[in-house]
Amino acid sequence: MDRSYDEYKDIINTHLMDFIPNIDNKSISLYEAMKYSLQAGGKRLRPVLLLAACDFAGGDIREALPYACAIEYIHTYSLIHDDLPAMDDDDLRRGRPTNHKVYGEAIAILAGDGLLTTAFEVINKDMMLYYDSPEKITQRVNAAYQIASGAGVRGMVAGQVSDIEAENAAASSEMLEYIHLNKTAALIKAAVKAGLYLGHYDEKMISDMSKYADNLGLAYQIADDILDVVGNPEELGKATGSDQKQNKNTYASVNGLDAAYRRLSELTDNAVSAIADYYDNAEFFRELVLQLAHRHA
Repeated sequence: MDRSYDEYKDIINTHLMDFIPNIDNKSISLYEAMKYSLQAGGKRLRPVLLLAACDFAGGDIREALPYACAIEYIHTYSLIHDDLPAMDDDDLRRGRPTNHKVYGEAIAILAGDGLLTTAFEVINKDMMLYYDSPEKITQRVNAAYQIASGAGVRGMVAGQVSDIEAENAAASSEMLEYIHLNKTAALIKAAVKAGLYLGHYDEKMISDMSKYADNLGLAYQIADDILDVVGNPEELGKATGSDQKQNKNTYASVNGLDAAYRRLSELTDNAVSAIADYYDNAEFFRELVLQLAHRHA
């Protein structure tokens, strides 16, 4: 695999709207609200990971593209809902007014619902092309399952519930890691595993890359927790200090900034160690976790 992060990201951005179904003009506000948040930019971390994992496993990223876009639809829906007054009540996302500030709460909720259901419409439509190939349909069922479970009640949604219920209450480090593993890391791991399943994976590769993704996901969230304390709002594209205002438990608030930096370093080392057996073939993933650990936005 010789593509850079930006090359994968450009592929995603070029094709992100390709899989959105035609929406009747009578419901055009739904389309506009979905498009508004999808095209607001962002790192595209999850779809990039899916394409890179597919590449890593010797697959065809063109065939993985519907799944990569679908996982970005799911991630974007979660951001729209996270920003709502009933959740984090944020005014800015990716440097722009949040969806409900532009379209109102009701349309924002429905835009999120639309993106979530569109993700699985896209995945199922792709599956229908491969009924005559047991191997390809098996790959796609496995990928779809990873995405659904990572996004659902044993993954991201479970983490969001625990995060909300932990507000205004003391949380242990163990509970905090449970929240982060589910709210953030689950969909990141789903992206990696789905990409592998769409390639020519083996069980060792699934196991090693799963460990990598768990550590990457936790590191990514702890870096976010740190940036909410020390980051520059202009670089981040959103207000800082929002976790403290919401009385949210973060790694920095529970354990202190120094401990958060130490844990970030430990998780980064763990992620690198998990893929050590793949040497230069895993250079993309090694560089990625190191860059994310030291990011400023």
